[in-house]
Amino acid sequence: MSQTINAGHSNAPLLSGRTQIVGVIGWPIEHSVSPPMHNAAFRALGLDWCYVPFPVPPERVPEALAGVRALGLRGINATVPHKQALLSLVDELTPEAQAIGAANTVIVRGERLIGHNTDARGFLRALGEAGFRPEGCAALVLGAGGAARAVVYGLATVGARVTILNRTEDRALALAAAFAGVHPQASITGGPLEPTTLARMAEGAQLIVNTTPLGMWPRVECSPWPEGVEFPSGAMLYDLIYNPRETLLMRRARAAGAPAVDGLGMLVHQGAEAFELWTGVDAPVDVMRAACVAALGGE
Repeated sequence: MSQTINAGHSNAPLLSGRTQIVGVIGWPIEHSVSPPMHNAAFRALGLDWCYVPFPVPPERVPEALAGVRALGLRGINATVPHKQALLSLVDELTPEAQAIGAANTVIVRGERLIGHNTDARGFLRALGEAGFRPEGCAALVLGAGGAARAVVYGLATVGARVTILNRTEDRALALAAAFAGVHPQASITGGPLEPTTLARMAEGAQLIVNTTPLGMWPRVECSPWPEGVEFPSGAMLYDLIYNPRETLLMRRARAAGAPAVDGLGMLVHQGAEAFELWTGVDAPVDVMRAACVAALGGE
C-alpha cells in the first residue's frame, strides 16, 4: 500500500495518481463529519487515501454509483436519504444490509459493488465501549425509523429482549415482526409511544435507546420522553443524537441517577467499521473520535 509523502507534516492530503479515493454521498452533505473523521485516520496511519464528500440529489444516485466504478473509487459511505436506494443498485448485499433494509457502506471488489451496513455493529461496539453488555438484556427502543432498524437488529443478534415504542404503533409492530427470527433467544415486541405504555415498559428496562431526532440541534428543547413519566434510575440511556452532546433527554436521565451516553460513539464506530472494510487496517478509533469532536465544535 502506498504511503503519502509528508503525510505526517500537513493537515491536507497530498494527492497523486496512487491516492486511493473513498467518500460519502448524501443530500445535503455539508453537515457530515465523516470527511474530517476519515481523513484524520488516514493521516494518522500514513495511508495514501482521501475521503471526499459528494453532494448527490436522490434522482442521480444511479449515476453516482456508476461513477464509483468508472472513476476507480475504493468505496463510499451513504447517508440520508440514500441508504435505502443503494439496496437495488449494488451487485451484492451482506446479510446485515439486507436484514436492516439499508446500506451505508459500499466496497468495490473488482467490478462489483458490495453493500454493507456498519450501523448495527457500530452501535454494539459503542455500547461495549460505554461498559454495557447488551447480551440478553431488556431494551426499550424509542422510534421505528431507519436508525431504529439498525439498533433493533443489532440488539436482536445478541439475544436481547426488545420493546419498540413509536408514535405510530403500526410501524413499531412492523419492525418487531421484521426481526422476529434473527436470534432464537431474542424477543421483539412493539407498542405505542405514549405515557402509560412508556411508563410500564420503562420499569424493567436495562437499556433505553432514543433513535428519534427529537432533541437534535437546532430543536434542542424537544424530547421523546413525556414530562409526566419518570425516567428509571436502573436503566442506561443511549441517545443516538450527537449534536448537541447532551440532549434534554440525557439531562432527564442523569437527574434520575441513570447513566446517559450520546451518539458520538456509534458515529465513530460505524465509521471505524467502514474504514476497516476498505483498508484492511485497524482503525485509529481515538483519532477518529477526536476529529469528530473538533468538527462538532470541540469541548
